[in-house]
Amino acid sequence: MPTSDPFSALVGAAEAAARAPDEGAELDRHGAFPEAAVARLRAARLLAAPLPPDLGGAGLCGSDPAAGRALCRVLTAVGRGSLPLGRLYEGHVNALALVLRYGDPEAQERLAMDVRDGHLFGVWNTEPEPGGLALDGDGNLSGAKIYASGAGSVTRPLVTARLGDGRRQMLVVLLEPGARADLSDWRAQGMRATATGRVDFGGLTMRDAVAVGAVDDYLRPPFFLAGAWRFLAVQLGGIEAVAEAHRAHLAATRRGGDPHQQARLGRALIAVETCRLLVARASALAVAETEDPERIVAYVNLARAAVEQAGLDVLALAQRSVGLAGFHEDHPLERLSRDLAVYLRQPAPDAALTGAAAFACAADSPVHRLWPEEA
Repeated sequence: MPTSDPFSALVGAAEAAARAPDEGAELDRHGAFPEAAVARLRAARLLAAPLPPDLGGAGLCGSDPAAGRALCRVLTAVGRGSLPLGRLYEGHVNALALVLRYGDPEAQERLAMDVRDGHLFGVWNTEPEPGGLALDGDGNLSGAKIYASGAGSVTRPLVTARLGDGRRQMLVVLLEPGARADLSDWRAQGMRATATGRVDFGGLTMRDAVAVGAVDDYLRPPFFLAGAWRFLAVQLGGIEAVAEAHRAHLAATRRGGDPHQQARLGRALIAVETCRLLVARASALAVAETEDPERIVAYVNLARAAVEQAGLDVLALAQRSVGLAGFHEDHPLERLSRDLAVYLRQPAPDAALTGAAAFACAADSPVHRLWPEEA
């Protein structure tokens, strides 16, 4: 008799927590934050789920293959319901994964207590130039982070602070709700409900932070770069949502019998399924870590390039099929398209693609042996 999936309830909870289409339209404004949806994630214990059981979680960030598959499904489910919520939840998971990977037992226990108390974590690593976050020899913080998703609501951001010798130390800064956030510069056409902004850390000290790991652990391969699979899982959810809006429109307007419409939807379905397979394999390789770091990162980079292109293709196919109606504010496709177009813009896409190609060129193996059949 097959055993039940211990994580299936979490996947269902993620789908339920993110399923609020009316909220999406209501929050489609600058400076908005999906407070009710985050509260549902908290109530469903999804904020604590990445922690191991001995710290009060469900082990979603564990190295067990079942945990990796479940985390991939949870992130996709949240992204399918709301890309802004998916972005915030992925940042929370990313921060906890880094704490669990590099933090000492005392830091893990201290921060796990904050997770259980309902604090929202995030990773803020983008900086103004000049003016980035710095930590001096006396333990004083100065400078800022920009493009900080959840600014004012993420009360436990994981950041990197530049030391006097140029190296960087990971910190989780202990912030009060609403503190230090400036949302005035985030005027993007999509992903408006992420409360993205600038946060200034001037005047804080190490008494207001918890150090995580050793100096320069943040960029240690393969964990940082391979961890990109998590935002790919959220993007997959957004791509699925756009494809569903495409399919639903054809069904509702009785245009699904047109062969040209069928061809466009068929190509969109191929793109969605390609993404699903690539993201699943990328997550399995990254979670297992049984291959050498360069091989893992190369595959995740390959998936990055493929998912970005697939997302752009699905957008174009849906907009062409739906036509002008899909650009009306009251059509489901309109906001979904803007959110996905913005969220697909991740750092260094060209470097990801060329990095994967460079790995293949330098490898001793032929193409069909570059990555194992199963991770």
